[in-house]
Amino acid sequence: MIDSGDMNGKVLFDDGEHKFVWLGTDADYRRGVVQTMQYLIIDKGRGWLLDPGGVHLFSRVVASASRLVPLDRIEGIFFSHQDPDVSSGIALWLGVTPAKIYISELWTRFLPHFGIVDASRVVPIESLGKGVSLGSGARLAFVPTHFMHSPGAFSLFDERSRILFSGDVGAAIFPEGEERLFIDDFELARPHLEGFHRRIIASNAVARRWSESVSRLSPAMIAPQHGGVFRDKAVRDFLSWLGGLRCGVDLLDELYKA
Repeated sequence: MIDSGDMNGKVLFDDGEHKFVWLGTDADYRRGVVQTMQYLIIDKGRGWLLDPGGVHLFSRVVASASRLVPLDRIEGIFFSHQDPDVSSGIALWLGVTPAKIYISELWTRFLPHFGIVDASRVVPIESLGKGVSLGSGARLAFVPTHFMHSPGAFSLFDERSRILFSGDVGAAIFPEGEERLFIDDFELARPHLEGFHRRIIASNAVARRWSESVSRLSPAMIAPQHGGVFRDKAVRDFLSWLGGLRCGVDLLDELYKA
């Protein structure tokens, strides 16, 4: 269970110049709302938000982030994909920060439906290449995560902290009272993520390619948008399991029998 002292957030990495922070959670998120996790990278006093969430979370995430960095020093907001629990608050964030928005080129035409009129601050990820460099020289790498579940999705690897923000990949839905910030034993978490991953990932070919690609990065942690943060051995066990997972179209015969 998440410790009450961590509800307001937890620093996952800090070397004095560069931080990776989980921004905490609401105690009452279960009232009809899917639980989400938001993260903030702070590099030499400037911030990057990762999947800051929907409209209903805006005030809580603003309060959490502004305790750590002034809003006018948030220079980037990364959206892993287009789902409303990820990005429906985008117009509000553009209103209170000078940040540029980083999202797959596939979804830029859909952003006006979230209230975006001026697209000049939206940066299609594909036009950037493989990543961006921050003020300290730290680098954020964009990791293709297509068809897991979105056809235009990315993960973000912070090379300095060696933390991978994975969006929906690795997401788990824990029963009430069993929530945890860190996943150290993958087998204990597997029942709470297995069904979700079998349904949302297009095929084993996709899962295997992503797992192999991420394994080469050797992340110290994998931080998804839902559930808990994998660390140490659980990272390796999760990637090994995912690489062998039958999912999506691999299960068509079983799904059509259901």
